[in-house]
Amino acid sequence: MLTTNDRRQLAEKNISEDALNEQLACFVKGYSALEVKASATTQKGIKTISDKQIADYLQVWDSYLQSDKTVLKFVPASGAASRMFKHLFAFLKDNSQVPSTDFLKTFFDHITHFAFYEALNRKCLENEGKDVTSMIAEGRYKAVVENLLNDEKSFQTKNVGDGAQKQNVVGETLQGEMIADAGKQIWHGLGYGSLPKGLLLFHHYPDGARTALEEHFVEGALYAKNKAGEVNLHLTVSPEHLPLFEQLVAEKRSHYEQQYGVTYSISFSTQNPSTDTIAVDVHNQPFREADGSLLFRPGGHGALIGNLNHLDADVVFIKNIDNVVPDRLKETTVTYKKVLAGVLVDLQQKIFNYLQLIDSGEYTYEQVEEMIYFLQNDLCVKNPETKLLEDVELILYIKRKLMRPLRVCGMVLNDGEPGGGPFLAVNPDGTISPQIVERSQLDENDPETHALYKHGTHFNPVDIVCALKRPDGKKYNLLNHLDKNTGFISKKSKDGRELKALELPGLWNGSMSDWNTVFVEVPIETFNPVKTVNDLLRPQHQS
Repeated sequence: MLTTNDRRQLAEKNISEDALNEQLACFVKGYSALEVKASATTQKGIKTISDKQIADYLQVWDSYLQSDKTVLKFVPASGAASRMFKHLFAFLKDNSQVPSTDFLKTFFDHITHFAFYEALNRKCLENEGKDVTSMIAEGRYKAVVENLLNDEKSFQTKNVGDGAQKQNVVGETLQGEMIADAGKQIWHGLGYGSLPKGLLLFHHYPDGARTALEEHFVEGALYAKNKAGEVNLHLTVSPEHLPLFEQLVAEKRSHYEQQYGVTYSISFSTQNPSTDTIAVDVHNQPFREADGSLLFRPGGHGALIGNLNHLDADVVFIKNIDNVVPDRLKETTVTYKKVLAGVLVDLQQKIFNYLQLIDSGEYTYEQVEEMIYFLQNDLCVKNPETKLLEDVELILYIKRKLMRPLRVCGMVLNDGEPGGGPFLAVNPDGTISPQIVERSQLDENDPETHALYKHGTHFNPVDIVCALKRPDGKKYNLLNHLDKNTGFISKKSKDGRELKALELPGLWNGSMSDWNTVFVEVPIETFNPVKTVNDLLRPQHQS
């Protein structure tokens, strides 16, 4: 039963009671596993590109950039980097004072190789009066980690001899001795434990270190610059981090504009509160805070389909914030970004031509067969009932399948990295099409399905190029092309109480399930994510 305060909460978030009830029903009925027919492979479902085709697609994309179309680079960048440092956080909580795991030993043995080392060293000198190597030599490993992860820390000072001594306590006694003439001081660290990945220093360069966001500046200039020299970049960020992103852009924009001869148009958006989802208790009743208010949680990255839907662009590149490399390795990334975009533009033009032919009504039997062949072989859309459809039904079916947003997704060979994979999945209308599928969407109790996932040859690196416009130049409403039945429920806890959280269909999973999707094999060199801080020590992230 909703209270007056509940309704006030819903109104503030712009969530209707009907939407709330739909979410609550999802907890009760759960989500059905997605039916898949096969893993996509280079024999069936994944397109491979020859050297000759690479040259052709590069030309297609370079020509497109000289048109009046709007190209945009979309980067989800709202996640905090706390998971990057989980091993370091665990070390701070541990009773041990020295590194005891291989991960921690690697971190400290190679600490000078991190792009953030100089910034960390300055913080240690400022806060501790000693550099990093001296602190490590003294066994003060945890103090080094605190300077890296913490934003600020309060200290009391007391008079000791000729000067003031810092104490790690506030308003307490130290070994039974009262603090005299105490004054509160604030110690500032780098704060990497709470910053988003986009603001962390990732790579070394002779003129200084670059953040992940700056690497996206450079990438945009190399493959998304239009004929006027403009680069459009949009980032989704958390509200609390927006000022920091804006500050970095203000500090760095002109440097990269001069270096690459471009003009950046950089915009930001935050996840809309209306996409938050209700949390429930173990009995599927709304979870309430101590003050009686409803607990809502962010709906996952699938909520960003709304952010994407509000952007006015013809072609959009989507790539995660942490999948970047130094300049010395960018050539392969840039080449295949352009190739994917060339494939997209080529396919879109064919789709537009077929739709124009259908609307004219002047098509032949052979042309209808050609369109069916295009659907089945180029877009890998199969309909078991195609042969049963009457002429008018067949044309309407073809038009319905062509008249959708289009995306081309790079896929890399599976080398054990976690993540979703490319599958040929069954759609609600009974057709079969390429889908990016997460493990949580599958029925792993089914041996055949489990085998398909386990032995998949490729996985999804989130390397996507999208076409968002119809033949008439109007935008598709992307919210009409998602599958609400592909969300999932996860177990969490708050204040020692168990709860269940609802995540919306993933941005490149259920939120794009009703798109035309084409998989293209790209080199593993294009995928270099940073999941833990030690990933920055991999050769791909060293200059």
